[in-house]
Amino acid sequence: MASLLRFAATPDDYRQLAKRRLPRFLFDYIDGGAGDELTLTANQRDFNQWRLRQRVLCDVSQRDTRCQLFGETLSLPVVLAPLGMAGLYARRGEVQAARAAKAVGVPFCLSSVGICGYTEVSQNSEKPCWFQLYMLRDRGLVSELLERVWAQGCRTLLFTIDLPVAGARHRDQRNGLLDQGLAGKFSKAWQLLQCPQWLYSVGLRGKPHHFANLHQHSGVPSDIHRFKQWLDEQFDPSVTWSDIAWLRQQWPGTLILKGLLDQQDVAPACDSGADALVISNHGGRQLDGAASSISQLPLISQAIDGRMPLLIDGGVRSGSDILKACALGATAILAGRPWAWALAAGGQAGVEQWLRRWQNELSLSMALCGIRELSQARDTLMPA
Repeated sequence: MASLLRFAATPDDYRQLAKRRLPRFLFDYIDGGAGDELTLTANQRDFNQWRLRQRVLCDVSQRDTRCQLFGETLSLPVVLAPLGMAGLYARRGEVQAARAAKAVGVPFCLSSVGICGYTEVSQNSEKPCWFQLYMLRDRGLVSELLERVWAQGCRTLLFTIDLPVAGARHRDQRNGLLDQGLAGKFSKAWQLLQCPQWLYSVGLRGKPHHFANLHQHSGVPSDIHRFKQWLDEQFDPSVTWSDIAWLRQQWPGTLILKGLLDQQDVAPACDSGADALVISNHGGRQLDGAASSISQLPLISQAIDGRMPLLIDGGVRSGSDILKACALGATAILAGRPWAWALAAGGQAGVEQWLRRWQNELSLSMALCGIRELSQARDTLMPA
């Protein structure tokens, strides 16, 4: 697998390597979306609504892919988005991904339902990472988590607001992930036996496999089936903007709200005390049939009118996609599936390689569009 990694050029190449390595139920968890996956497909497809302007005879001998975000200089406008169970994609996967992000010079955001805990990730990557959290029914647990990660050096909280209930993900039903019966257990066991390399490297040598950020709290099960049932029961469909006001009081650091997709939510979001917003449909994993993220970016960017940084996730698959997002008003993008595929394909080395390939693609796209820095990105687009 390592020998094949060097030939991976695009996220789909890493995806194919990940598919060969992972048990089907884990690959589908990364790869799949809600319902018929219409929104998942649209996220990527709709980047083709815009075309880049090819310019000539411009001095582009010196190009700079860096950007500023919350007082930090990023080597390129990319953040590794929070992904649940990444510690099952590779041995101690969240640690490896965080190390790769630090090596390249971009932020890593740890999911609250990651396998590795905040302490392990930050200590082993030698840099405090961002932390992602949901609004759980148990507000005491929310407060406890916030206090814990703050004490461990976290200063940026990414709060997911588009998950009052979990979406219907058909792949997870078909592959047996959600089946707690004998048939489901047999299906997963058979899938594991077909992946001996993963079984040894991650299944055996990658333990423990509990959800470390939540495991310390009494009453949180470690078994994946019982944990999912517990988590689904913890999602709170009664959450409103008043709960975000409560959260703002609890968290003294940078607060990012992730999951905005409609113009009507811009005004309350800007008034909520948040420091930044992320346009997102949860990677097409929540409401199937919702608009793609990139299609909403121009409208929401116009409504925000520069009042705060605006990020976007969903469907970004190349350096030219990053440039398009920046041209439409994004400060940076969040990438999820691409880093998960790269991690499964090659661990830390795979994630570093993917990030550097994207940085090179972004730099090349800037050169061919005749710009030298990302502040000029708005001049690069023409209507499709």
